[in-house]
Amino acid sequence: MSTDLDTIIKKYKQGKREDLIPLLQEIQEDQGFLSEEAIVKTGTFLGLSTTKIYGLATFYDKFRFIPAGKIQIKICHGTSCFLNGSQSIINRIKEETGINPGQTTRDGNFSYEIVSCMGGCNNGPVITVNGEFHSHVKAEQLPELIKKLKYVIDND
Repeated sequence: MSTDLDTIIKKYKQGKREDLIPLLQEIQEDQGFLSEEAIVKTGTFLGLSTTKIYGLATFYDKFRFIPAGKIQIKICHGTSCFLNGSQSIINRIKEETGINPGQTTRDGNFSYEIVSCMGGCNNGPVITVNGEFHSHVKAEQLPELIKKLKYVIDND
């Protein structure tokens, strides 16, 4: 359950521009993404234009502007995972879900993102599914994994 946006914003000191990134991080952590409303309210509170906030937030690839899917998959694309085949994992997830990294399926079920390192270099390629770690993943395992995840969503 997410917290009221005003409650989050009021934890910070009004007009203190150096709080922008921590504030955006907290909003995203709580609400899953940065909505237009969140950007406008943050700008009003800190005395910054929405253009400046949006420009800063788009610079960092950790901020999302659309809600994440019920199932969030992260794929490690660090050097070790890359050398062990993470690109084939990325290609297969794109094929199975029909979306690009950072997007969410129309039904809101799946989203995925590519991250630079998960710290599992000896176990690559590595992915997480809603925070659950999967190591030594092979592209041919993904259709079955996606099928199981769809079953879980449909029967939840």
